[in-house]
Parts: sequence; structure tokens; C-alpha cells
Amino acid sequence: MGWIYAIGFLAQLFFSARIVIQWVLSERAHRIVSPSAYWICSLAGSWLLFLYGWLREDFAIILGQLISYYVYLWNLNIKGIYGKIPRLARFVLVATPVAALVAIAGHAGAFVDSFLRNEQVPLALLVFGSLGQAVFSLRFVYQWIYSARHGESSLPIGFWVMSLVGSAMIVCYGVARLDPVLILGQSVGFGAYARNLFIGYGNRHEKQ
Repeated sequence: MGWIYAIGFLAQLFFSARIVIQWVLSERAHRIVSPSAYWICSLAGSWLLFLYGWLREDFAIILGQLISYYVYLWNLNIKGIYGKIPRLARFVLVATPVAALVAIAGHAGAFVDSFLRNEQVPLALLVFGSLGQAVFSLRFVYQWIYSARHGESSLPIGFWVMSLVGSAMIVCYGVARLDPVLILGQSVGFGAYARNLFIGYGNRHEKQ
């Protein structure tokens, strides 16, 4: 179990790094920025956390990664980075979630038993955790729609509102499951999410 936690903590390290990088660069620019390093760290952390959720047999974690994974790739593509990744690595990145879904489809009964009927996670708690992961991950769908409309990768105010709400729910889920990876990983971002909201609303008022 120790090495499984190590994978989870490494994933959260990437997620924490993206928060710090984006926060520092936003403070320097006095506006919300969307640096390439943010999306690189996001992709690395997501890939590892996807693996962690699978090893932990935690459907909520897997759901969260499936929603946001390809949005990370889209942002790297719009920033001109994705095309610079070696072809084999690109194939692995794109195929990883697809391969997992195929595996799930081929073992639907086992999937339901091990994930949705996990005796260690009551159904109500699983639904709550999944909802928190959905809100937290759907922020990237919102970010993708917003960025596509504006023709550039950006992190709008609504993204940070969803970040705070989803993160709070995931922390509660992590406490209930006694999962130090989820608790520590989500707790780190609270200050950065709030600060980005402050910067965003401040810039909006200045423009008015």
C-alpha cells in the first residue's frame, strides 16, 4: 500500500506545483495568467492520479480524471506544446484513458463490484465524492469552452469559483475515507483559488 500512496502523493505534488507556478506568475503579472507549465503539471498529475485511483479501486477519483484529462491536452495543443512531444509519448497519453475504458467495458461486472459496490465506501459517500470530483473536474470543461470562444488558453473567474466548491467537497470526502492524499492535495490549493478570485474580480472592477 505504501508505494500506491507514493504514486498518489507524487500526483498531488504535480498538482501543487501547478498551483504555485500559476499563483506566482499571476501575482507578478497582476492578472490571472494561464502558463504552459500549469498544463504540463496538470497532465502529469492527472495521469498519475488516474493510476492511483485505479489501484485504490476508487471510482470517484477515476471519474474526476476522465473528465479533465483531454482538456489538459487541448490546452497544451493550443499553446503549441503538444506537437513537440514525441509521437510515441503522444500516443500513450491519448490512449491511456481509452485503454482504461475498454478494460472497464470488458469487465463490466467486476467493475461494478469493485468500484460501485465497494463495501469500504458507502453509496451515499461515493455519490458525494463523485459529485465533488465532477464539479472540480468540470471546471476544466468550463475553462475549455471559455478559452475556445476567446481563442486562447485562459483561466476565467468561474473556473476559480468551481475550484473552491469542488475542492471543499473533495476534502470532506477525503476526511470520510481517511485518505491523506486527497486531504493534503486539496487543502494546498484553497489559498491560491481564493487569491485568483480576488485578482480576477479586482481586474474586472478596474476595467469597469
